[in-house]
Amino acid sequence: MKTLASIAVAAALIGTGALAQSETLNVPNFSYRTGPFASTGIPLMNGQRDYLVMLNERDGGIGGLEINYSECETGYNTEAGVECYERTKATALVTQPWSTGITLQVLPQTNIDEIPIFAPGYGFSPMRDGRVFQWAFNIPAGYWDGASMLIQALLEENDGSLEGKKIAFLHLDHPYGKEPLPFFEDAAERQGFELLPIPVGLTEMQNQSAQWLQIRRESPDYVIMWAWGAMNGAALKEAARTRYPMDQFLSVWWGAHTDDLEPLGEDGTGFRSISWSKPVDDAPAMQAIREHVIDAGLSLTDAEQAGEVYYQRGVVMSAILAEAIRVAQENAGTPEITPADMRYGFENLDMTEARLEELGIAGMVPPFETSCADHTGQGGGWMLEWNGSEFVQASDLLTPEMDKIMPLVESNAQDYADTNAPWPTNEECNVGG
Repeated sequence: MKTLASIAVAAALIGTGALAQSETLNVPNFSYRTGPFASTGIPLMNGQRDYLVMLNERDGGIGGLEINYSECETGYNTEAGVECYERTKATALVTQPWSTGITLQVLPQTNIDEIPIFAPGYGFSPMRDGRVFQWAFNIPAGYWDGASMLIQALLEENDGSLEGKKIAFLHLDHPYGKEPLPFFEDAAERQGFELLPIPVGLTEMQNQSAQWLQIRRESPDYVIMWAWGAMNGAALKEAARTRYPMDQFLSVWWGAHTDDLEPLGEDGTGFRSISWSKPVDDAPAMQAIREHVIDAGLSLTDAEQAGEVYYQRGVVMSAILAEAIRVAQENAGTPEITPADMRYGFENLDMTEARLEELGIAGMVPPFETSCADHTGQGGGWMLEWNGSEFVQASDLLTPEMDKIMPLVESNAQDYADTNAPWPTNEECNVGG
């Protein structure tokens, strides 16, 4: 494996030299290859980067323009993320903040700078409302979508009822970890189960003995985890140590990290994670990446990591970004697009099964569609399960309960707009439509 220092240096090279021209597609990424979340950031950034390198090597970029992908290291620190935003916004087509905290900090600035935020599978769930958040996109799934799909999975295995059940919510005590609470609280009231929130502070991520003592004492029927970085691995080790049943331990998509489960091996068997992406090693896009990037010595990854959930999720993220660029170019009639054109591209994605096939990522992400009103899409996801050596698909496609999610989206989006008044809205968008 490459050293962290060599990875950090090499990661910046794609955004320098021959690609640092005026006529390039500038797509900076706020990376976190260092700090307590580096173990998750590195494979994600590697996947994002390699897909775009592949497009440059195979196709000469998008629409005849090379892609200038660069990374601004934040260490997942919000203040550093804001500094990255200010440093890159002059030439950026898009902002990729890579933290709910950073997303929330730069969100108000989008109305002034008019640069779209692309926060795939993370960020602020009410960003789905394109009427209020005109420049923010959490394509192709938000955290309330994930919470909904997890509850549906539990309903399916409990004959349609969670009445009287106790569900512990083990979460990072951070905006990201608190994000799904409104949905879970609403679901608990509707479904008749007891919700037991168990926060984990940033300083407690690697020592969760107190939290797991509480879990052991409360003996919940299920534990749902909303963790990140070092917190994932520590929670899994504590679950194994305290003999909590792994088939009753579930997570949002950031729990499907191979490096966290490999140390447990068979002891982690049964752990599940909802996921809007899944690895497909023989997908044409993956074959192209291996040919043009990994085998050519242009990658920062190795063959083993390239087959894992996180790396291939990064690939899907950049495939979505690249498709938005293509749609924007087509609409603008020129490859030299603006951030406003990018907004159009993100709002007009039509990722049908046929289009996913054309892009070589069929099976890696469900079909979805965005609009002026819906800045997330409604593709859904699959349950992935650790089988002792790798994550495998363990369910048919699950889809979010939009009738339960949209009232939360609309009320929270309006609350945000009222709190931050005057806040411009696009009244031409019909959110419920």
